[in-house]
Amino acid sequence: MERREQPVVPVARLAGVRREQFLRDIYPRRKPVVLKGMELGTCTTKWTVDYLSQAEGSKEVKIHVSAVPQMDFLSKNFVYRTLPFDVFVQRAAEVKHKEYFLSEDEKYYLRSVGEDARKDIADIRKQFPVLAEDVQIPEYFEKEQFFSSVFRISSAGLQLWTHYDVMDNFLIQVTGKKRVVLYSPRDAPYLYLSGTKSKVLDVDNPDLEKYPLFVKAKRYQCFLEAGDVLFIPALWFHNVISEEFGVALNVFWKHLPAESYDKSDTYGNKDPTAASRAIQILDRALKTLEELPEEYRDFYARRMVLRIQEKAYRNDYG
Repeated sequence: MERREQPVVPVARLAGVRREQFLRDIYPRRKPVVLKGMELGTCTTKWTVDYLSQAEGSKEVKIHVSAVPQMDFLSKNFVYRTLPFDVFVQRAAEVKHKEYFLSEDEKYYLRSVGEDARKDIADIRKQFPVLAEDVQIPEYFEKEQFFSSVFRISSAGLQLWTHYDVMDNFLIQVTGKKRVVLYSPRDAPYLYLSGTKSKVLDVDNPDLEKYPLFVKAKRYQCFLEAGDVLFIPALWFHNVISEEFGVALNVFWKHLPAESYDKSDTYGNKDPTAASRAIQILDRALKTLEELPEEYRDFYARRMVLRIQEKAYRNDYG
């Protein structure tokens, strides 16, 4: 199939945005924005490889290790390994490794988790307390809305799969550079979803024989440098490439009332409880349609789609 380029929409970049302006003019629009010139503390200058290694020492961390740059959560083309933090940082900063698990040019990725990942959320103040002292998190939300602060370190060239989160977040690029590609929640029909993740791994050279509708998705894109903060609204899909070794911090907060979220969710990626219930009801309805012959099943399924569009779709997307 002939390749068709997706049009690229640059993500807006704004400097010197204060809390009041963000909450009044930016937040209600529910679109990604790169915020520049925010006060983030000393982390943007202090967090060198040597400083990171010294600051948190040899505590053990669980990491992702991949022999290829494009990590795929659906096929699990990576392995989990454990390393002392200082050893991990040194390896992640290298291009070729003398010591390795899979190959001499393997990629490393740390996504911090709570003490017990099944029960505890990630919070840099608890998992990396020394480094947390260097960070000033932009509190553009109420304290009770805070959900997690996820510390991330990536090898150069590493690409994370396209996915959405159910909470708002700031992606704070502390050191290094990233390219972020985003897609609106409205374009979910073109992203070939499996749960919260897209099956389209390569967003730059997609397999259009396999994923022909992907070209219909509008591609938003930005490049982050040290000190930039990307606001990613809940439900916006994002695909991230670390263009060089880098350190970042994600701060997630609750856009909906606290009771809307699954209390067992420690990652911020389980659908709100009402959405989960609705999907279960839909699955039961589809199961019921199987009692009909194909011609009737097709007809009533189309009626159901029309009813969902009429009752639930928005018409005011920009």
